Amino acid sequence: MSYEKVAEAKNNLVIGAKQVQKAMRDGEVLEVVVAENAERRVTDHILLTADQMNVPVVFVESMKQLGKASGIEVGAATVAIKK
Repeated sequence: MSYEKVAEAKNNLVIGAKQVQKAMRDGEVLEVVVAENAERRVTDHILLTADQMNVPVVFVESMKQLGKASGIEVGAATVAIKK
């Protein structure tokens, strides 16, 4: 499950759509994790950039669980694991 992968990479994460977008453009991202229950207007740009940059995308069910796995108190629509 990707929640565990995110939790293990806690010190090597980029959290939030804008930060993930920038990190992908800068070539710093190994993999992107996107919450399925996040708003499409937030995640569509992430998915498009990931496709253009050939970055693998993994989907998880819950923003709340993704945030928790990332070590934050709120939900996260997307998280990137850095190289």
